[in-house]
Amino acid sequence: MTRRTLASVLALPALLFAAPLAAQSALPLPTTDAKVRAALDLLKADNAWTVQQQVELTQIPSPPFKESQRGAEFKRRIEALGFANVRVDSVGNVIAERRGSGNGPTVVIAGHLDTVFPEGTDVTVKRDGTKLRAPGIGDDDRGLAVVLAVARAFQKAGIQTVGTVYFVGNVGEEGPGNLRGMRYLFGKELKGKIDYFISVDDTGLGIASRAVGSDRYRITYKGPGGHSYGAFGIPNPIHALGRAIAGISEIQVPTTPKTTFNVGVIQGGTSVNSIAGEASMEVDMRSEDAKSLAAVDVQVQKIVRDALAAENARWKGPRADRARLSLVIDTIGIRPTGAQSDSARIVQTAIAAGKALGFTSTTSASSTDANIPISLGIPAIRIGGGGTAEGAHSLGEWYDDGGNGHLGPQWAALLVAALAGVRP
Repeated sequence: MTRRTLASVLALPALLFAAPLAAQSALPLPTTDAKVRAALDLLKADNAWTVQQQVELTQIPSPPFKESQRGAEFKRRIEALGFANVRVDSVGNVIAERRGSGNGPTVVIAGHLDTVFPEGTDVTVKRDGTKLRAPGIGDDDRGLAVVLAVARAFQKAGIQTVGTVYFVGNVGEEGPGNLRGMRYLFGKELKGKIDYFISVDDTGLGIASRAVGSDRYRITYKGPGGHSYGAFGIPNPIHALGRAIAGISEIQVPTTPKTTFNVGVIQGGTSVNSIAGEASMEVDMRSEDAKSLAAVDVQVQKIVRDALAAENARWKGPRADRARLSLVIDTIGIRPTGAQSDSARIVQTAIAAGKALGFTSTTSASSTDANIPISLGIPAIRIGGGGTAEGAHSLGEWYDDGGNGHLGPQWAALLVAALAGVRP
């Protein structure tokens, strides 16, 4: 038996595989505007303020689906900067609107509130030389701090953009969340209003310009179970799971476009002398190419069904026939992919903004909040928030601001100003 959750059906946007944009030139950078220059100078001078936001937000637990405490604090902080129009939508996204002076493009800059860490995780930030150590310190409390820093710099410098800018702390970016914050933002809350989207996620000064799609399933084999000696001779869910894992491990995938698969979690069994009543695994498949992703998905689906058939066929007799296993496939998440050329205007403008600040940024493919707008044909990128980090998604995660951590907020600010336009 196969069951897909409703979420998997709703997860696929109508324009799942948007066509690549034609080659476009970068937008003019307002580097000579006095207020923009003042904002950039402020971001460097007040870099310690940005890092402090990062530390303090990190120490507020924010497990998947339980981001409200951190969201409330993010809302309080952005309101303290002078934003009057700040709201929390029905899924938990914190949205601060800074209205433009005219009919310029609407820009969203966002960092995600959630982490991968469960309740009870110690998120106390510990200083180790120049490093800050804590789960989530880079991914994505750095992004949230950068969003706040840019909002503060725009306010203090008095920048008036032509287009409206939304500063967002969003829920549900990490795996279990299945991009629920972005799905709601683009599907309902700000549907049809967004012209450009920037996700500030993680650290460094790179650009994720292409969307890595993913299919994620929880695959469960079920049977009656029994005593390992007394019930021996009936199909075993764990044996079926083992057959499936062995088959998946032999799948051949292309190196270009990079396509991957992984069995990341296995569960099942009650004791060493019991035939399990059920056994499950969680499988992740990824590619920036929709056809390659679909191809590996088809192979995985076939393998898990063949494993079911093989385990049921392995054991003979009436007792084994009555104990046949069943298969349940639940969708954990479907992240859409999409084609956005590196020649897209938002990408070229981000590259130009980096060069104006003295660094060269490279592009890559990744799975981020930007997947949703890219799949809808809306120009979008993920940029790093500056500094360096290692150990994302681990208890050993650390962040180091180094000597140029301020470049992350400066880059984001200059990019937002260029995309939204600045009134002289």
